[in-house]
Amino acid sequence: MADLELVLTDIAKAIVDEPDKVSVKTKTSGNRTELTLSVAPDDMGRVIGRHGRIALAIRSVMKAAANVDDRRVTVEIK
Repeated sequence: MADLELVLTDIAKAIVDEPDKVSVKTKTSGNRTELTLSVAPDDMGRVIGRHGRIALAIRSVMKAAANVDDRRVTVEIK
């Protein structure tokens, strides 16, 4: 079973300049999981990327990790 919160935290910490300010909140309902990623304001651009490409890649990886456990996941970046 993949720990989705840990996977998202590790991905975000590898991208940002201030890994101490990365936090992930999880809300689970049935087989749906909603993850809310918070980073430092200066690192927001790094996590979103140009035209949202990094955010899209993060969401794709998270969906693949959730698919292992037959779960659905959404990632919101704040």
